[in-house]
Amino acid sequence: MANRVKAPTALRLHGTIARDIGMAIVSGRFAPGHVLDGEISASEGLSVSRTAYREAMRILAAKGLVSSRPKMGTSVSGRAAWHLLDPDVLAWIFKSEPDEHLVNSLFELRRIVEPEAAALAALRRTDDQLVAMADALDGMERFTLAHEEGRAADQRFHAALLDASGNAFLTSLTSGVSAAVEWTTIFKQRRSPLRRDPLPDHRQVFEAVRAGNAVAARVAMTTLVEQAYRDTTGADQPAAA
Repeated sequence: MANRVKAPTALRLHGTIARDIGMAIVSGRFAPGHVLDGEISASEGLSVSRTAYREAMRILAAKGLVSSRPKMGTSVSGRAAWHLLDPDVLAWIFKSEPDEHLVNSLFELRRIVEPEAAALAALRRTDDQLVAMADALDGMERFTLAHEEGRAADQRFHAALLDASGNAFLTSLTSGVSAAVEWTTIFKQRRSPLRRDPLPDHRQVFEAVRAGNAVAARVAMTTLVEQAYRDTTGADQPAAA
């Protein structure tokens, strides 16, 4: 019997198949060690071509979610193998109900990375990077995080900050940090509007970076991430009257 996955309808069929199976994996519906149906059986069950299904498996394998062995088939990998900062994997995690430990771990990473990136940015930022950060703040203020345009501006702010650190390894984390910012913000608003405006926290970071004050930038970014963590972990609580 084919694995029960929502039949794809999008034009990019292999991406839709990968998304549906990926969400089943990260949500725990397909547990580590679970052996997926073979290519012929799965493609027939989903009414898709073998080529589309094969490409979907390649996508999932590249993200560490599945692995294939000769005569063993394709099975779900343990979480230790998942590329957790892959933007698609993060999206799939937060479209379901992420477990508490995973959310805590994500914010632990942000606490380690972003305050130090902000401190470096205060010492190394260029005028163009300051302009990019200021433009992003204007976008956040104009559209707010309740709208896609405002969330995109938020991502641009964090991307510009990492770029301003002048550290290629920190900059390489941009896609992962941006995805974390985007999907935790969406998750916060799943049941109720945001309880507070996070823009002042971002402006505090910007002002410290613009002033070249590394200590203040580190403190401001630590506060920003900590507030974001509290907002996210309290997202399932009813808003105060």
